[in-house]
Amino acid sequence: MPEPSWTERDRFDKLDPISSFLADWVDPTEDEDEFRSDFFDGMAGRRRKAAFALMMVWGTTISLHLVSWGIWVVLGATALAGVYLLQLALRRPRPLPEPLGTLDSDKVPSVSILVSARNEESVVGELVESLCNLDYPVDRYEVWLVNDRSTDGTGAVLDSLTRQYDRLQVLHRPAIAGGGKSGALNDALARTRGEIVAVFDADAQVPRNLLRRVVPLFLASERVGAVQVRKDIENEPLNFWTRGQWAEQALDAYWQQQRVAASGIGELRGNGQFVRRAALMRCGRWNEQTITDDLDLTLRLQLDDWEIDYLSDPPVGEEGVTRAIALWHQRNRWAEGGYQRYLDYWRLLARNRLGWRKSADLAVFAFLQYVLPTAVIPDTLMALWRHRLPLLAPLTSLSLLAIAWGTCAGVRRVRDKELNLRAILAILVRSLRGAIYMLHWTLVIPSMTARLSVRPKQLKWVKTVHQGTNEQQARSA
Repeated sequence: MPEPSWTERDRFDKLDPISSFLADWVDPTEDEDEFRSDFFDGMAGRRRKAAFALMMVWGTTISLHLVSWGIWVVLGATALAGVYLLQLALRRPRPLPEPLGTLDSDKVPSVSILVSARNEESVVGELVESLCNLDYPVDRYEVWLVNDRSTDGTGAVLDSLTRQYDRLQVLHRPAIAGGGKSGALNDALARTRGEIVAVFDADAQVPRNLLRRVVPLFLASERVGAVQVRKDIENEPLNFWTRGQWAEQALDAYWQQQRVAASGIGELRGNGQFVRRAALMRCGRWNEQTITDDLDLTLRLQLDDWEIDYLSDPPVGEEGVTRAIALWHQRNRWAEGGYQRYLDYWRLLARNRLGWRKSADLAVFAFLQYVLPTAVIPDTLMALWRHRLPLLAPLTSLSLLAIAWGTCAGVRRVRDKELNLRAILAILVRSLRGAIYMLHWTLVIPSMTARLSVRPKQLKWVKTVHQGTNEQQARSA
């Protein structure tokens, strides 16, 4: 019996590198330099595509209200998405390979660790200490910290740390340097030599044995182009917002594991991401024309037929934002960057370069994450006008069910190992709080899609301010 058409092994050798995709897109009737400029620098191009997508969502939603068979379309879409999510939920997560044992240093891949730090003097010292003392052969990994145009004491702290740690390399970017975090990572990448490139945020809390747990995932298959490590919110007990972010990470971890187990789309999350150098170079390095380098690289790797695996344990700790306004700005940046990648790569996605299996996975989650929250507004307006229930209620209910189930299962998986009455109650409380917290996305997504459609803007990388723990603050004083 012939293999399915989406078989990854057969497709890989037939695909051109993703870094060459622009050559296929240039219209022979237009100037190539003009086209490239419009793609890379053309925020107006993104705005036109965003406006078209918004009109399609609104127009389709309103049209479904005006035809008698609209409800059947909604019920059919709900059934298809529900069946797909159900088969994901029934999957068993992939077993993790054994950690690296005692090996000769020349038998393990070399690792380059990159960190872009801007105004991070309160947290960067502890990070450097942990990175320079990882349990890995000392001659097989290097640590690069990029002082990305800091205006505080970050540069001085890093320079002093180079005298304490021989393996630490520091790159100072001038004030005129561009490209945001992607530009900083690309500058450092050109100076490194590791076969695997790791990226951490400046507030990361990195387990000492992390490299010994991550590297076996790359050794298990040459098809693995990247690995994302589960993230944990270290200041979870602080307030409602940090507790909500912890539950959100548990939700994300659950669906990530299930999607990877079903050969779907694994996604990078910035902090705690590991990328095979060969895959990164084939994809054209980090995209300096996006505000979320991790989400953009996710799609580039998938389009280039690399797999993204997931490591659930041990997690990488990070600091959750503590105020509602900071959370709003951060989530808007994440939402905008995630949405931009569909606008940028829609032609390659339309060509089914991912294969049917991954295309279906991407379509379901893109619809639930971006299209449905945007469609809720016209759906509600039409329901009020016609004095009937919202037409998209079945799909909305499915989305809420997926959030509730994923949060419960995720909390259970990462926090509570044994089920008893106390553990069940704790899971339910954390899950309920997380589900309420997740409602903020119903405001973020519609406002973001509307803003991209009508408001021209330049690329703007909004920095998340890290306060650090009391111990970190004391060290930096």
